[in-house]
Amino acid sequence: MLSHIDAKPKVGYFLGTAAHDVHAPSKLIESMKVKDVMGIPFLLRETVTVSDAVVALFLENVGSLMIVNQEGVLAGVVSRKDLLKVTLGHATATAMPVSLVMTRQPNIITVKPEDSVLEAARKMIHHEVDSLPVVKAIEGREGLEVVGRITKTTMTKLLLDVALGK
Repeated sequence: MLSHIDAKPKVGYFLGTAAHDVHAPSKLIESMKVKDVMGIPFLLRETVTVSDAVVALFLENVGSLMIVNQEGVLAGVVSRKDLLKVTLGHATATAMPVSLVMTRQPNIITVKPEDSVLEAARKMIHHEVDSLPVVKAIEGREGLEVVGRITKTTMTKLLLDVALGK
């Protein structure tokens, strides 16, 4: 019975070894790092137009895009909501640079690859965002390099995998 119940002759049935470790899934999640589950980031330069950002959003089928400057340093994040606000009812807005509508540093919530998955989940819930850029410091320069992303979909898949024992 998958070690949940064990039996001994003349003793009877008792809880098995698996029943003692009912918190194993939560321990597994607590030990996981962002680098273990992060996905590939979708980056755009801050000089692209809002129209290009909308096209990229749909082609990549993502909810947000990370915006970097010419040196590859994180400059901002633009979400579906940001693009919808600027384009709704403004046909000429699609020609403006995405840097005018993105959320800029220091207002971007980020995580590092070594952070725990639980910390990433707390940040996403607390700040009510759908995804977080995974960043690391750039040696010898100021700024952050985007090395990945973690999303609500990533978190849901992780929970499902742990629940199913994958």
